[in-house]
Amino acid sequence: MQKAEKRLQALTQKYSGFSKHDYSKLDVTNKIFKKPFPKTAFFLLVPLLLLTTQINFFDSSSCLIDMPSDSSKWFREPESCDICEGVTEVPKIKNISPSEFYSNFVTSAKPVVVTDGATTWPASQKFSFDFFKNLYANSDSNFCQFFPYKTEFTSLEEVLEMDPKRANLEPGQKPWYIGWSNCNDNAGKILREYYNTPYFLPNTSENIALNWIFMGGPGQGAHMHVDNVQYPSWQAQIKGRKLWRLAPPPECLYKCQEIQVIVESGEIIIVDTNRWYHQTFILPGEISITIGAEFD
Repeated sequence: MQKAEKRLQALTQKYSGFSKHDYSKLDVTNKIFKKPFPKTAFFLLVPLLLLTTQINFFDSSSCLIDMPSDSSKWFREPESCDICEGVTEVPKIKNISPSEFYSNFVTSAKPVVVTDGATTWPASQKFSFDFFKNLYANSDSNFCQFFPYKTEFTSLEEVLEMDPKRANLEPGQKPWYIGWSNCNDNAGKILREYYNTPYFLPNTSENIALNWIFMGGPGQGAHMHVDNVQYPSWQAQIKGRKLWRLAPPPECLYKCQEIQVIVESGEIIIVDTNRWYHQTFILPGEISITIGAEFD
């Protein structure tokens, strides 16, 4: 027993920087154990603390235990069916004022497509596979979040180095569709030269700086899922055509129905992806390029 205690004490001190004496001085220790810190309590408390704190020998951004990617949905609070009850379609509108947009769609969390949202953006003429390849040629985007979906790619760098025939969606080539968040400041400044904050967002609304970009050819895009974000988001269809399939939260299946909408080039879809389950399909034609962001 003494030998095991010494080994555990050595390990915890090595990886967490804490000794048994250090643990005995913690407020949480005194609250759990009303009496002086006993030896046996050391074996009970240390595993708990190690599981709920980060360990020095890991990277500061990593935790001891990685939870499954869908674990956030296990603890999701029940959703109000007001967001979907009576909704039978995604309306397409244009020339809407910020006040009308906010009162009719933001507060109600009902999805909508603004058909003139991105029609004048230079991005429709500039964005392409080669544009992004050149944009990130001298940039480090290794730490940007990357979505491979059903491809074999593990990073944006791998995507941008694919065979030109496959990149250009030539017949007989393997299909592909991926997404990523832009976390490079220099790339972000260049991207913002080609698009604007959607005109229908209220002046008091803050556009989250982190942009999401999705690109690929015909076929399935994103699988059915719900995001783990704080705010609703807009996604501008820069090129191509995309079918969105929106499903209500599970607790609303008997009150609401699934809806679909096709988003054309130049249109912007606004949907609270943290509340609506969603899936996308890229329709036949040119490459699909979408850019979006959260807003509050």
